[in-house]
Order: sequence, then C-alpha cells, then structure tokens
Amino acid sequence: MGKICDKVHGLKPVIMMVFVQIAYAGMSLFYKLASNNGMSLRVLIAYRFLFAAATVIPLALYFDRQIRPKLTWMVMLLAFLCALFGGSMAQNLFAASLVLTSATFATAMINLIPGITFVIAIFFRLEKLGLKTRAGQAKVLGTLIGIGGAMLLTFYKGLEIKTWSTKIVFSGQMAASHQHQKPYAHILGPILAICSCFSTALSLIFQAKMSELYPCHFSSTALISIMGALQAGVFALCTERDWSQWKLGWNLRLLIVAYAGIVASGITIIFLMFCVRMRGPLFLSIFTPLMLVCVAIASFLFLNEKLHLGSVIGAAIIIFGLYVVLWGKNQEIKRASKLTPSQSSDELEQEDIVSNNKLETNCSNVIGIAPNFHSMNEMEELSLQQVPKEEEGSNNLDSKV
Repeated sequence: MGKICDKVHGLKPVIMMVFVQIAYAGMSLFYKLASNNGMSLRVLIAYRFLFAAATVIPLALYFDRQIRPKLTWMVMLLAFLCALFGGSMAQNLFAASLVLTSATFATAMINLIPGITFVIAIFFRLEKLGLKTRAGQAKVLGTLIGIGGAMLLTFYKGLEIKTWSTKIVFSGQMAASHQHQKPYAHILGPILAICSCFSTALSLIFQAKMSELYPCHFSSTALISIMGALQAGVFALCTERDWSQWKLGWNLRLLIVAYAGIVASGITIIFLMFCVRMRGPLFLSIFTPLMLVCVAIASFLFLNEKLHLGSVIGAAIIIFGLYVVLWGKNQEIKRASKLTPSQSSDELEQEDIVSNNKLETNCSNVIGIAPNFHSMNEMEELSLQQVPKEEEGSNNLDSKV
C-alpha cells in the first residue's frame, strides 16, 4: 500500500501539468466561442484579469504574509511592464490572431516563445550564443527550426486531412464567421500571433528581474494581475463603444469569464508553482505541446475547424524545435551543476544561472496571466540540486495545497 501511495505521489506533478494544459486548451476554445457568440474579446480579457486578481489576492495575503518584502517603485514598474507585455498586450494580440486564423494555429505559435526569448536575451546581452558548445548549438538550431516551422505553418496549407465527421458543434455562428472572414486574415493573423510571442518573450526578461527583487510568488502574481486588469480595462473602455458588451448574466459569457479568471489564471497558478518546486521549471515546458494536441482535437470536435497537411507538418516542426531548445537548456543546467565548488566556478555558475533564468521563465504559459513563479534563489537551488531544501519547500507547499 505504501508503494502505491508513493507512486501516486510521484505522479502528482504529471497529473497537475496535464490538467494545466487541458485548462489552457479550454481557454483557447472559449476565446473562439466568445468571439463566435459576439462577445468582445477585449472586454473578456479585462474581466479575466479582474477575476484572476480576485482569485490570487487572498492567496497572496495568506501564503506571503510573513515573507513579503517592501514594495518599491522599481517593483511596481517591473510589475507594470510584466503585465503590459506578458498580460494585456500579449493576450489581446493572441485573441485577435486566434479570431483571424484558428485556435490550433494560434496555439501552435505559442511554442515559439522559448526560441524568441533566447533571441531577445542575446540582443540584450543576457545570454551568450555559445556556438562552441553543444548546448549553444542546440539552442540556435532549435530556434531556427521553430522559425522554419512557423513559416511553413503560415504559408503552406496543403491537402485537407479527411477524418470522421462530427455533429457536435457549439454556437451556430461558426459557419457565418468563416463567411465574413477578412480577406487578409491569413497574413494579419500570423503576424499578430508572432507579435504576441515577442511581447510575451520580452515580458519574461522583466519577470526575471522582478523575481530577484520581489521573490514572492503569489504577491507578485497578484500585483501583475491588478496591473493587467487596469491596463486591459482602460484599453477595452477606449476601444469598445458598445456598453452592452460589459453586461454579464447567467449565460455563456459569465461561464467563460469565470473560467478564464478562476481556472485558467487561478488554479493553474497553484499547480504550476507546486510542479516547479517538485520537478523544476524545465519540467513544465515539456508539457507545452500537449496543449496544442488538446486544442486541435477540441477544435475539430466542437468548432468544425478543418485540418490541413501544412498545419500538421508545421506544428510538428515547431514542437521539435522547442524540444531541441529545451535540450540545450537542460545541458547548460547539468554543466552548471557539475562544476566544482570554487570561487571561479561559482562566479561562472552564477552567470549561467542568470542566463538560464531569463529563458526558463517561459514555464509560465502565455495563456496565463504571466505569473512570476520562481525567484532567482529558487533557480539557484534547482540548478545546484540542493535536494534537502527543495524537499522541504515542496512538502510545505504540498501540505498547504
């Protein structure tokens, strides 16, 4: 019996990550359903941040009540930038691209974020190419493979893949939405999706700095959610003239808003933080392609989206590039953990950890509220494999959850 309990406990992070990816896939589906139902996605995103803040603030007040540092203007500025690039702007760009293309296409583009983050980190001199090492070569190669897959996904449609027919369809406006689709959607949609990825990747750079200055997971996430609610609310008020869009009743709109804020941006934060402490940030990124599979299946069943050969091949290439980048990052972590404890090696190790933190912060999925899941100290613990401290932290969080 004890062995069974140990196995179940060992599978807990896997079960949680599967739930997280399914929850994010459901959010993509709900974005599409809300658009087909005539709801303004700008209003939906504003409500999502509002519900997310209402969900996370009580958690922050309880879990971080004894460890919360002083709130400075620099932390406020970083929270504003994280919410802007990783929250309100990224979410609005992603939603707009999803409406113009498809849920499957927009979700496939999300897998470009690690590669794009790597490019931005190099541009800001936060990461080195390291072409003389296998890890550096893998990161560059994976980034190029991902970009090639995105280009194939955008410009090559290919044959339609014939599958069994289904009668399960949500919202009768689906056929009408395809008929009134803009003629330039096949160009504008991918551009918006890539811009969303760049916006999210840029926010990860600010998140890494905020994790160092304000290492309180729930409090920083609550702060970002509040900033995101203000930004998305102002943007929606300025662009949405129909006041009836803000009205929520006991209907599909309330369900979507509640799901977006509570489930996709609240419960998933708890699960992600638990998994980071149990298995590390790289463990989270491995499950990202599962979301694409769930979205593709759900879009076919419930939205009657057509699947083409180019989409399948392009998505597969993007996922392959993602795993190549992740393999390169994993090699860097292993190299840092094997260094002998001397002063020079500690300095080199710290440099590697800082660069790793810039890219690995992408473990928080773009569909979330750009949560700040791990601090610089925790990244050091993960890379240095300080097992006793990690087990103590994970047990404490496990008991609280």
